[in-house]
Amino acid sequence: MTEKEENVGSRFDRLPETDAERAVAGRATRQEVLEWWDERFGIEPTVFDEYTFWERGAGKIWVFYGDVPSPSPVEGLGMTALRTRQEHWKPTLEAIQRFGHHATKNQIQLSRSEASTFLAGHDQDLDWDGDWGYLIVTHEIAGADEPIGVALYVYGELRSMVPKGRQREL
Repeated sequence: MTEKEENVGSRFDRLPETDAERAVAGRATRQEVLEWWDERFGIEPTVFDEYTFWERGAGKIWVFYGDVPSPSPVEGLGMTALRTRQEHWKPTLEAIQRFGHHATKNQIQLSRSEASTFLAGHDQDLDWDGDWGYLIVTHEIAGADEPIGVALYVYGELRSMVPKGRQREL
């Protein structure tokens, strides 16, 4: 029996396709990531056909359009997409803004004033009859619903997950 590999936090390692190919304990697989996006937001796995997924650090999943050899010692590769290795996986604002328009569920559309409150980083009491957990926040822009970020919805409260450096008072 071979020993499991260790996670090396300073390099990018491609996610294994399946659990059978997992060499690092706790590392998500491509299959798990695709299933998560599909189950949580209804984003079809085919949306990610041209993308590869990478882990750098413990549970920071990056998405990259294309492919490079693995492991890769570069400082950045694509964009961060997901935080794993915690009880509930969390999508990043960037991933929601890039892929959220493919979602078919767990989206909440905010009015202009609600969207302003959200983008300023403030939590707000809102009614939502869907699943609790992370939601894609949308707002109508130029006649279309556009994903503007990610929020956590629990106990009747929409909690803004907009990073402090990206928050804006509008």
